[in-house]
Amino acid sequence: MKFLITILGVLVVFGLAYIASNNKKKIRYRPLLIMVILQVILAFALLNTFAGEFLIRGFAGMFEKLLTYAGEGINFVFGGILNEGQFSFFLSVLLPIVVISALIGILQYFKIMPFVIKYIGLVLSKVNGMGKLESYNAVASAILGQSEVFISVKKQIGLLSQQRLYTLCASAMSTVSMSIIGSYMQILEPKYVVTALVLNLFGGFIIASILNPYTVSKEEDILHVQEDEKQSFFEMLGEYIMDGFKVAIIVAAMLIGFVALIALVNGIFNGIFGISFQQILGYIFAPVAFIMGIPWRDAVDAGSIMATKLVSNEFVAMLELSNYPTLSSRSVGIVSVFLVSFANFSSIGIIAGAVKGLNEKQGNVVARFGLKLLYGATLVSVLSATVAGLFIK
Repeated sequence: MKFLITILGVLVVFGLAYIASNNKKKIRYRPLLIMVILQVILAFALLNTFAGEFLIRGFAGMFEKLLTYAGEGINFVFGGILNEGQFSFFLSVLLPIVVISALIGILQYFKIMPFVIKYIGLVLSKVNGMGKLESYNAVASAILGQSEVFISVKKQIGLLSQQRLYTLCASAMSTVSMSIIGSYMQILEPKYVVTALVLNLFGGFIIASILNPYTVSKEEDILHVQEDEKQSFFEMLGEYIMDGFKVAIIVAAMLIGFVALIALVNGIFNGIFGISFQQILGYIFAPVAFIMGIPWRDAVDAGSIMATKLVSNEFVAMLELSNYPTLSSRSVGIVSVFLVSFANFSSIGIIAGAVKGLNEKQGNVVARFGLKLLYGATLVSVLSATVAGLFIK
């Protein structure tokens, strides 16, 4: 039964992408098939093998150590604010982003990160049938973040066709940045975070290949990565530390606003209709949850969490997940994979703004296809969760 629902889920995702395709005749099915098979193999390896468990444990252990070191700095500045045994989401989950951002800056400065991104991207371009730029951008988005990644390819932004620009933006919305993965791992099980990261990388190419098919000529298939301006080590370090702090503050501000507004809307709906706004959204999203492999008894609650992510952001939805203790472990796993991406309405503005800051004309193009961008990124999350569900017990 689980196998049949997975096939149904994949076919529904493909069908929804096909309906909205720019050019159905240009869809190339061979790379799609290869990438779906790779998704299945990787999901199995990560969730059902000793090697996958070892990899995830090592990855989670690395971030656990980083968070411990981050705690030293946080305690030095904020120690004594909390009573013993109390928990602060801002101090414990968001502020460690500062330290991880600094570490990414160090790896960038010593050219380790650009080397890794470039050559993983080149390997991916052989698999996905797309250009080197698209493949580089997908890997870079998962490390640098959905707005910062465009700076690294700013020389080419103004030269890109609408089709190629869509793919770059779709990758940025379908992935998450390395700087906040540690924060996710404090809320969700690390194995689901890592699985989502890997599956979304291929899922972004799969959905973009159906929604937005095109071919890249050899003349166009050139990758120009923008070199950072020459800075001293400590100038760079200070910049990345401040960037990490800004991300933590922005996420905190958005959480305050979204959580309060959702509570307000729920209060209004409860007062008028006797049912919360999130419950209504849960019924709308329940069929989607079901085709992802979530048992029908959990589908409405899972749909509510999924909808919360779409209208607010992934952090709000991750925190909401803890309010549903009756969800089965299988449902929690599938929903967790769905939540690990930037696919929400606020990301449209973030990505359009980032591109507009580099090229105003292209930024306006991104704003025009913003809803289709969100549609595609949401399908990526559904596809990743559906494939992962095949191996979640």
